[in-house]
Amino acid sequence: MHGFIIGLVLLGSLSVVSDGIAQPAAPPPVENVTVNGRRVPDAEIHAFVTSRAAPTFKLGKVARWEKGICPTVMGLKSDFTDFVKKRLKEIAAKVGAPLDPDAHCQPDIQIVFTTAPQDLLNNIRKNYDALLGYHDNDSQAEEMAKVTHPIQAWYSTVTIDVRGALHFDGGKITGIGCLDYPRCRINLPRASAYAVTGDRVGDGLRSGFHDVIIVIDPRKLKGYEIGALADYIAFLALTQPRSLDDCQQLPSILNLLASGCATVDSTSEMTDSDLGYLRGVYHMRDDGTLTVQQNEIAYQVKQALLGR
Repeated sequence: MHGFIIGLVLLGSLSVVSDGIAQPAAPPPVENVTVNGRRVPDAEIHAFVTSRAAPTFKLGKVARWEKGICPTVMGLKSDFTDFVKKRLKEIAAKVGAPLDPDAHCQPDIQIVFTTAPQDLLNNIRKNYDALLGYHDNDSQAEEMAKVTHPIQAWYSTVTIDVRGALHFDGGKITGIGCLDYPRCRINLPRASAYAVTGDRVGDGLRSGFHDVIIVIDPRKLKGYEIGALADYIAFLALTQPRSLDDCQQLPSILNLLASGCATVDSTSEMTDSDLGYLRGVYHMRDDGTLTVQQNEIAYQVKQALLGR
C-alpha cells in the first residue's frame, strides 16, 4: 500500500502549491520568563480529553504509533516540505512517539497538499479503500471518502495482541470461518482470534496506526502561516481526534480551523494542552480500557498545564 500516492501524483491529481500560505514568523528575541502553571478544573481537562480521544472501531481504544513513524510531504516546494516534516518529527520526539531512524524508510504518514483533494480521495476510494479506515461496505467507504475540511486525515489501524501479532482492522478481512469443516455448523466469517491476558483493566490488546493520510487544500488556507499549519498537521499525524469541529475551552491547535471557534479561541501553535495530550497518548497503558487511557492522558494534560 505504501507509495501509492506517488502514482496518483504522476497522474496529475496533485499540483505543487505554496501561494497564499505565509512563511513562518521570525522567532522573537530570547528572554528570561518565569512561567506559572494554570490550575484548570479537572472537569475541563476531562472534557478536553474525551473530545479528542477517538476510540478505534475494533477495540474501542485510543490508537497510537507502535512502529517508528516515517512521514512524507508532497505538493509543496522543497523548503516548505522540509519545514513540515522537521516540525512533525520534533513534536513526535518531544512527546515520546517512535521515529523510524532509517532515512530510506517506507512512508506511513503521507501528507499531501493538493488543489484537487476530492479527486485524490476518489482515487484512493477506488483503488486503496482500506486506507480510508474501518468500513463494512461500499456505501460506508463512499461516505468516508468525502472531503469536508481544508485539512483532513484518514486512519487505518491494526489490532496488536499480547504476543505482538498484528491484525489489520478491516470490515472486509476474512475471519476465522468454518470451525467444524466440512459440515460448517459453526461458521464465524467475521470473527478474529487474539492472544489476550484476561485482565479486565488491560487485556493485552492494543490499537496501532497502520497508515495515516493527511490531505490539505491550500486554496482554503490563504493567510495561515505554515508554522501553524505544520503544528495542526502534526497533531493529526500523531493521534486521531473524534472531531475537527469541536471548539474546546482549553487552548488547542485544533481550534485553529474548528467551526464555531471565535478568533480569540484559536492559537497559531501547539499548546501545552496539546503537548500534554500527545504525551499522554504515548505514555498511557497501551492495552488499558478506554477509561483507563483517558484518565492517564488527562493526568499528563494536567501536569503540562501546571508546567511540570
